[in-house]
Amino acid sequence: MDIIESDAVVEAELARLASRIGPDLPAYRNHIYRVLTYAMHFAAGEARWRRPFAFALAYHDAGMWTDGELAYLEPSAALAETARADHAPDLDSGLIRDLILWHHKVTPFSGANAAAVNAFRKADWVDASQGVLRKGLSRAEIARVESALPVLGFPDTLMRLAGDLNHGDRMGGLLRVLRRVYRW
Repeated sequence: MDIIESDAVVEAELARLASRIGPDLPAYRNHIYRVLTYAMHFAAGEARWRRPFAFALAYHDAGMWTDGELAYLEPSAALAETARADHAPDLDSGLIRDLILWHHKVTPFSGANAAAVNAFRKADWVDASQGVLRKGLSRAEIARVESALPVLGFPDTLMRLAGDLNHGDRMGGLLRVLRRVYRW
């Protein structure tokens, strides 16, 4: 597996979001690169998916910060669409939207670009679960990726946001995320 530690699209889009994400940016950046690494692996390294994956990943969780919203999929997709229309109009808007809206789908996605959406979805599950769900990857592969791209407390960031964005009720925030973000 080729570990992706830098990408011009990711960096350009994160530069646009940096002030809104604030001090959580390094942890979010490494999450993006771990997911990009896994997604490209699951997509068998098909170069045509790299740019859409990179673009969508920059925005896939951004609604938590930009909109202060635990049900962040729609705000993240809307933010990505505005950015896509503004400076990346050649990217397929439907693909970008599906990558973001369905990245927490529990069961396989079916529809246009299912192979890409499922590669992206599986990659996020591997990272979000901290390797508990491996989707065919070995523990050694995941450890190698995490060694190159440290977690930097990203799960703790998500737990903090769950509480902060739900008036201090972390458990209520987590339940709200489960009901509004995870899809079957």
